[in-house]
Amino acid sequence: MDSTLLYGANVNANGIRQHFLRYGGADGVRAGRPAVILIPGITSPAVTWGFVGEVLGRQFDTYVLDVRGRGLSEASATLDYSLDAQAADVIALAQALGLEHYALVGHSMGARIAIRAARSAPEGLTRTVLVDPPVSGPGRRAYPAKLPWYVDSIRLALKGIDAEGMLAFCPTWTEEQRRLRAQWLHTCDERAMLTSFEGFHTDDIHADLPHLRVPSLLITAARGDVVLDEDVKEMQALAPGLLHTRVPDAGHMIPWDNEAGFYAAFGDFLGAKLI
Repeated sequence: MDSTLLYGANVNANGIRQHFLRYGGADGVRAGRPAVILIPGITSPAVTWGFVGEVLGRQFDTYVLDVRGRGLSEASATLDYSLDAQAADVIALAQALGLEHYALVGHSMGARIAIRAARSAPEGLTRTVLVDPPVSGPGRRAYPAKLPWYVDSIRLALKGIDAEGMLAFCPTWTEEQRRLRAQWLHTCDERAMLTSFEGFHTDDIHADLPHLRVPSLLITAARGDVVLDEDVKEMQALAPGLLHTRVPDAGHMIPWDNEAGFYAAFGDFLGAKLI
């Protein structure tokens, strides 16, 4: 099947350079549908979610974001890497791109960004899809992933690492998946990662959930330990109307483990089925 990738580009929004990959475009069946902004996780540059962008792009005008400090977006020693800044980036990006209507699809850290962004009820936001968001926070259990996993892999990537070297960190991934991560992980600024990881434990996204004013879908991993059944119940109590589906045979990196199941979990929530 032909690629839906149109181009990669940069835009100045919220005072920084934001890079994104665009898939699909606004023509054909996509013309009357809200656009989709896909927000990856803590060490996932946009290009590593390209295979998902390809599929979303068949049905929607899709923008896969390099979150600040990752990929080709701006990074520096003085940049604010807080959740509030990341959320403001997404809203500013939509405005800079002139998107009249759009949905946010966020994975892990990206889901927390989507929740914080949606709290302010930005103009044009129609829906959110929250994929396995860390539910850690003040007074809550820690995020199950350990910090050295991130630090060690980033530092090795900065020196140069290949797919074989990435095997120790991602033992269940395919060689192609590990090769792409090895190629791009060095673009994840350690300062950005550290701030986000700390934020997993200090930012209270549960306080944001009652302020969700758009239809929202929670997608979780059946084999994961990030969002447990009791977490789902609490989130649905805080955000009445929050839909939920678990993807079988998948850990936290859901589309890497069960790509078809991941797409099926969306159903027609965004306005059209993905598969």
